Amino acid sequence: MATLDTGLVHLVGRLEVSGRIPRELRGKPLLLTPNHIGVFDAFVLIAACRRLGFAPRFLLAGGLLDAPVLGPALRASGHLRVDRGKASAVEQFGQAVEAMRTTTSPIIVYPEGRISHDPGLWPERGKTGAARLALAAGVPVIPVSQWGAHEAVYWGTEKVDGPADLVPLARSGLTAPLRRPKFKVHFGAPVDLSDVDTERPGAGVRAHAKIMRAIAAGMVPLRSGELDRPRFQDPTRPTDTVSPWKP
Repeated sequence: MATLDTGLVHLVGRLEVSGRIPRELRGKPLLLTPNHIGVFDAFVLIAACRRLGFAPRFLLAGGLLDAPVLGPALRASGHLRVDRGKASAVEQFGQAVEAMRTTTSPIIVYPEGRISHDPGLWPERGKTGAARLALAAGVPVIPVSQWGAHEAVYWGTEKVDGPADLVPLARSGLTAPLRRPKFKVHFGAPVDLSDVDTERPGAGVRAHAKIMRAIAAGMVPLRSGELDRPRFQDPTRPTDTVSPWKP
């Protein structure tokens, strides 16, 4: 699946990867926390990870794992499940913590939980789930900053109720290979959470802020000349929030 994914990414655009995973963290439990800029950025992340020599697993919404065809393939690949807003989410959090402690494959968690609605595509405020996972499991966090994947496919719509909702995505995806957008992914230095006292209230909030600032800082060199607004304007993406992490 990662090989097919990489072929798709190279068909659509050009991939540039910077940064690294420190040698001492290879083959050990690790959490990767990327910003979320478009529906295609997960494909780009997988290709970037493959270039560095590893295959990540995602913490995914349950709906994806229940989908026909795609769902069984994702479950067989070892991706983790979370059903946000349901009673099972607490149990799944514990399962994710245990999986993170024992796995040798890095796990990817989007701290924002959705594609950014900020007009400039800077990271949204996000949620503390990724930070709480890292603190509970005691694993290192690598901030991943990316730019360019938003140019591959339009945001589209919040819910897909029929074929008409897929038309904007299909149209934008068909034109992307002609435009050859540049997909930039940067793996930053591990976020230092050693000063976050897990016994004090608000530990997750403090750790989350450190992670998000590291992601946003890593985006700056990737989007030179586009620090205020993206040059590529997606007419379907909502712009109704303001990022608190914009440097």
